[in-house]
Amino acid sequence: MAHPVDDVRAQLDFHQRAAAAREAQLERYAADLREVFQAERRQADELRRSYRATVRALANAVEARDAYTGKHAERVAAYGVRIAQAASLDIADSAEIDFGFLLHDVGKLAVPDSILFKAAGLTDREFAIMSRHPMIGWEILGDIEFLGEAKLVVRHHHERFDGTGYPDGLAGDDIPLAARVFAVADALDALTTDRPYRPAASFAAAREEIQRGSGTQFDPAIVVAYDTIGDAELQAIRERIG
Repeated sequence: MAHPVDDVRAQLDFHQRAAAAREAQLERYAADLREVFQAERRQADELRRSYRATVRALANAVEARDAYTGKHAERVAAYGVRIAQAASLDIADSAEIDFGFLLHDVGKLAVPDSILFKAAGLTDREFAIMSRHPMIGWEILGDIEFLGEAKLVVRHHHERFDGTGYPDGLAGDDIPLAARVFAVADALDALTTDRPYRPAASFAAAREEIQRGSGTQFDPAIVVAYDTIGDAELQAIRERIG
């Protein structure tokens, strides 16, 4: 007859082995999950790199048409992300918004060179053609799902805070937030870049011009955030990108 102590020891040993087996099984499950997660992360990283390469190739195709705006989209994207950070906006970390900044002028691929590169003022007819480029860009990108909110920047980057912009005449908070950030970043780069008809303005002069447009062309809250970024930092961004 088995001694009670031996029975207890046998039961304890059985439970210990069962617990060890369950622990080993859980460790195998955890290892499998880690492997699956790492594989999915590698695939996601590769997909993101592929998306970014595609977006940059398309942005480069737009800018290749105009030597005077070389790297304009890349600079605007960098300025825009920095302004969004200064405003503590969630969009600062959004790849979709970065894509929108890079692709904002994709619709200009459909604008004739005679209008796009005209040094003199545009006629009413020519301006009507030029002002269609946000909608054309929206249509070009319409079926590309991964761009998401990027398409809102493309469509609305020429809206004005006072409602006098195009193509939809949106005003105030009805303009997508990313497009309001873009408007300031775009103006900053345009003002500080040499053009055939005028030299580049200094960052200080550009700041004054943008401040004058607060409440009319630009969202005042975005201008306030932009004003917290020093000229030296903005100059460093420009020098880094070229």
